[in-house]
Amino acid sequence: MINKLHGSSHELRGDPYRFTRRHLLGVVWGASTVALVGQFSVALYNYLKPQPVVGGFGGKITAGLAKEFKPGSVSYIQAGHFYISRLEDGSFLALWQRCTHLGCTVPYVSAKKQFQCPCHGSIFNRRGEVLAGPAPRPMDLFPIQVVDGKLIVDTSQAISRDKFEPSQATHV
Repeated sequence: MINKLHGSSHELRGDPYRFTRRHLLGVVWGASTVALVGQFSVALYNYLKPQPVVGGFGGKITAGLAKEFKPGSVSYIQAGHFYISRLEDGSFLALWQRCTHLGCTVPYVSAKKQFQCPCHGSIFNRRGEVLAGPAPRPMDLFPIQVVDGKLIVDTSQAISRDKFEPSQATHV
């Protein structure tokens, strides 16, 4: 009786063009697999491709307007891991916060008007020159450009130096 209502199983197998549930499930599984592999490939590509550095350490950072920094002041720019030191003559230095001895972070102690490395005791003045300690040379600099009155510091290229020279400062 079942064969009369639904046809014989021989008839179903004999028709190669008949679309069955098994075919439907195969198509759905295949499409799902292709979609999953595609999403994984796009995510992997986006993860591996190099991203341009904008506005963070390793790129160009706007430190602020030149007129905001008073002569004789030292200001920490957290986004770039550097200090803007405005010298008495009005010129600027961008001093990397790293100690040249072993790379410790050097804070500026405003009460003493100097940088003091907490690791091994190196002391630097506002121009980054070594006053005491095991540091072999002055603090490294980053180049500064003045664009429309703003200080733009390029943290992608640290400049090592043996001593301070007035030509290292950026004049506005």
